[in-house]
Amino acid sequence: MTQKYKNTRSNLYATRGDFCHIYVEEMNGLFLLSLLLTADPQKAEQCFLSGFEDSVRDNYVFKERAHSWARRSITLRAIRLLCPRPGEGTESNGVRFSPLIGNEPAEVHAYPDFARIVALNSFERFVFIMSFLEKYSAQECSLLLGCFRRDVIYAQATAVRRLASVVNDTETQPENDFVSFAGVN
Repeated sequence: MTQKYKNTRSNLYATRGDFCHIYVEEMNGLFLLSLLLTADPQKAEQCFLSGFEDSVRDNYVFKERAHSWARRSITLRAIRLLCPRPGEGTESNGVRFSPLIGNEPAEVHAYPDFARIVALNSFERFVFIMSFLEKYSAQECSLLLGCFRRDVIYAQATAVRRLASVVNDTETQPENDFVSFAGVN
């Protein structure tokens, strides 16, 4: 490999140092993504660290895509860790979230709407986060989650309906309305 080719490649692709910088600079947001996906602080930490390891491993990712690659690594690790599937039941994860009460990171404590997301069942939570917050298409969600596209579309509608009903039942201040926060109309 010529030196010119090595220099060109190093300018185009993200390095381990680039990923380290991303994980340090965006630590709170990346951990919050892990926490929202897993709904469990210990699993969130495991997911965050595994995502970091995946990112710094010899991956050839364009520098301008490194931020989204870091988020994607965490999402993929969370999928592998929890294996969310459609039809696992309609129970919420509200009981599982209770260990976080009083111990939640500042981002979760500052936004009670995050607790509502975590209270969704795991498949709906993954679909909601991936499609509305991370902007994955229904097709991409179905491929990553190993399900049919119709399952993703149904879970999107169900999650929005559940979140909207909780907001309508409990919120009195419009500035805290989750629907406007998520940009869902």
